[in-house]
Amino acid sequence: MSMTAGAEAQKLRYNREAVLSATPVRLLTMLYDRLMLDLGRAEAAQIAANWAVASENLLHAQAIVSELSGSLKVELWDGGEGLLALYTFVSNSLVNGNIHRDVERTRESIALLEPLRQAWHEAAQSMPAQPARSTGGGLGIG
Repeated sequence: MSMTAGAEAQKLRYNREAVLSATPVRLLTMLYDRLMLDLGRAEAAQIAANWAVASENLLHAQAIVSELSGSLKVELWDGGEGLLALYTFVSNSLVNGNIHRDVERTRESIALLEPLRQAWHEAAQSMPAQPARSTGGGLGIG
């Protein structure tokens, strides 16, 4: 059953407000959560040989990885270069996984990114709240 236009518009407004009011670390956890959702959906679609759905989710995952890479400030911490290299590797894996319909590349990306998602969630729980419009609070984002 699909949503009515009014319900869909309300959901979009709610999501927009959640993003606008989120702290930088919360925005990062939201990106990682969506990235992992996309990769899980892509993996399931690849297994089912539903290549259109797999491709759609892999392309969205690539866009998120690109956003994560683009917002990373490697000069702010020693691990920045390594994280950028990981994002580059995952991005290439997702492209190749999509082109070659290779579920193993999707699974490898999930295995590499899930520990980072968990780490950011743990960091978010231990950090004091700060407005989203800051400079990223030294997190290497924003």
